[in-house]
Amino acid sequence: MALIFRLAGKRCGSQILNAEKTGLYSFIRPVGLKAQPATTEREESHDERNMRLKRPQSPHLTIYAPQLTSMLSITHRFTGMTLASYAIALGLGAVVLPESIPYYIEELECAQLGSAFISTLKFLLAFPLTYHFWNGIRHLLWDTGKFLTIKEVYITGYVMLALALSSAIALSVM
Repeated sequence: MALIFRLAGKRCGSQILNAEKTGLYSFIRPVGLKAQPATTEREESHDERNMRLKRPQSPHLTIYAPQLTSMLSITHRFTGMTLASYAIALGLGAVVLPESIPYYIEELECAQLGSAFISTLKFLLAFPLTYHFWNGIRHLLWDTGKFLTIKEVYITGYVMLALALSSAIALSVM
């Protein structure tokens, strides 16, 4: 196909583009290119370039006041990482430690650390689970298109916090 167009262009193109007959020179603009040596770019970092061009530095998170929504979002991510670290630690412990996990739990019970200390330890282990669970339910409700106004987001945030705290307390006193 390209060969056909090329041959047709050689045959007919010279007649069409004949400047004297068609007056196409008024539409064609001659272009001249001047060769210049290539310039080397300076090696500078992003910040150095912005300072040289006198661009302002973005304030990032320092300009925002903490809000319930942002704090709950950050905490949800943190509890997810905490739960993942629990799984990794227990998995590595099961592989590396000479005894099984129940043995170490029994050793903690025999150490007579006190019920307040054990309950606090249980709460610290349970809270990331309960928080992540209830906030995950909240996110699933959002995925259905419910509770998306600002007022409802704040109400569900406070309800989720109450559920997470009460569930963690219930699990820690068992």
